[in-house]
Amino acid sequence: MYILRTKSEFDSAHFLKGYEGRCSNIHGHRWIVAIEVGSEDVKTEGPDRGMVVDFGKLKDDLKAETYKLDHTLIVEKNSLKDTTKAALEDEGFSMVELDFRPTAENLAKYFYDIMSTKGYHVIRSRVFETPENCAEYTE
Repeated sequence: MYILRTKSEFDSAHFLKGYEGRCSNIHGHRWIVAIEVGSEDVKTEGPDRGMVVDFGKLKDDLKAETYKLDHTLIVEKNSLKDTTKAALEDEGFSMVELDFRPTAENLAKYFYDIMSTKGYHVIRSRVFETPENCAEYTE
């Protein structure tokens, strides 16, 4: 099997509502997302002949998704009081609300699913929240 890997980085803040520990406070990370895609064969015709996918397109597609989260506060829906959310929005802070708790594990699945819907045969998604700690998702 041929396996290609690319990565993209973004900076954002998050917190884990209901968590008993320091991560219940707003804090930031330099997240690194690594995506692996694969195929049993390379393309035999056209401009991508000899490739699984065009690395440039793969890289651009991942970067477009990580850019949406860059320099934002990632918030699980309904984890902030309406007044808190309104105050942050009134101050002009950029927030992204997700349907899940913004853990590295859930973000790994999130990027796996997004890249899969873009037509890639995703083998593995890894999300590093620190250089030493990552979560991985594969099916």
